[in-house]
Amino acid sequence: MISSLWNAVIYQPLYNILVFLIGILPGASVGGAIIVLTIIVKLVLFPLTGKSIKAQRAMKELEPELRRIREEHKDDRQKQSKKTMELYQKTGVSPFSGCLPIIVQIPIIIGLYWVFWKGLATVDESILYGFIQSPGTLDMHFLFFDLAGKSVVLAFLAGISQYIQTRISMGGQPPPPPPKEGGKPSLQDDFARSMQMQMRYILPVMIAFFAYTTSGAVALYWTTSNILSIAQELLMQKKRKTDVSGAKNI
Repeated sequence: MISSLWNAVIYQPLYNILVFLIGILPGASVGGAIIVLTIIVKLVLFPLTGKSIKAQRAMKELEPELRRIREEHKDDRQKQSKKTMELYQKTGVSPFSGCLPIIVQIPIIIGLYWVFWKGLATVDESILYGFIQSPGTLDMHFLFFDLAGKSVVLAFLAGISQYIQTRISMGGQPPPPPPKEGGKPSLQDDFARSMQMQMRYILPVMIAFFAYTTSGAVALYWTTSNILSIAQELLMQKKRKTDVSGAKNI
């Protein structure tokens, strides 16, 4: 039941879109189709990812005030939680507002990975829609890369682009300061420090490793996705600076 629903709602539509794009692109280029498909997915999810970026920025701006609350009420967890919720209500910020866009994207990302994982060297005509024609011979080469095999270069690009994207999204935010001598770090600071370390350094390594162990197609998708995410982050940062500058001039 679940497998049939997954295939009907996620896997087959993505597979058919990719095969359709391969068929209309010059030379039946799989690499070109992956890039175009990634752009389409990013455009569809643009409003959701935009909300996620704004939510992350709002939480970053509240971090100094949250840290002050934790410090002032470190011996009273109940009051600390109350003051934190009051701050969220006052500013209209929800700590979970950035989660929904991520949750929505997970099935799509897994579906794309599944398409690339199963391979595209030959088209499975049994799952094509009636109006989608098989392009026949596929070009699995993109520039100097064989997308059907493993690529160290593309895997490295996937990892380094993930690092850059994470660094930009976090805005160079420093980790929580270490506790004063003799002091004990709060659970929130420990968690925040651990998450920042994992997001900055461990996640890019994991992405690079996963991209290498699957195929060049996966690495190309992830690299393209990161580049588009970086562009979206920079675009929103520029827009925000323009809005702030315009507000000051009023």
